Amino acid sequence: MRDCQGVLEQEGLKLDDKLFDKGLEKRCETLGQEYVERNLSAADSLTRPFQEAMTAWCWGFGWGDETIDAKTRSMMNLTMLGALGKMHEWEIHCNGAINNGVTAEEVRAIVHVVGIYCGVPQALECFRVARKVLTERGMLPIDDPTKP
Repeated sequence: MRDCQGVLEQEGLKLDDKLFDKGLEKRCETLGQEYVERNLSAADSLTRPFQEAMTAWCWGFGWGDETIDAKTRSMMNLTMLGALGKMHEWEIHCNGAINNGVTAEEVRAIVHVVGIYCGVPQALECFRVARKVLTERGMLPIDDPTKP
């Protein structure tokens, strides 16, 4: 282990730094640079270690794995966050999913799956938040022939 650490130190890199940098890139691509900068700058002595670890682990390791493309990963996240009822995170990731190419029609289909597997009340919560996000993004009504 000491030899491996020495190689990394000679290169001036730590594995964690590489994951953090990759995670920061992926996090900004999905959630937007302004959002990420606001969250990181708001981190304090209580939350900073978690923000750094989450950026490296969730975004660097998880989102940095190119096996699943960002759009598909966003769709999976909306489904899981909807199933867990984490609506604040669902809203953030709904915006991120749109940034990653998820359409309003796909958001609707994701909420249908949440309703089938997690129940109608949870689907209604997802639709409430989806309506807010899609309205803010100018993506409603879905069937508007003037929208591309």
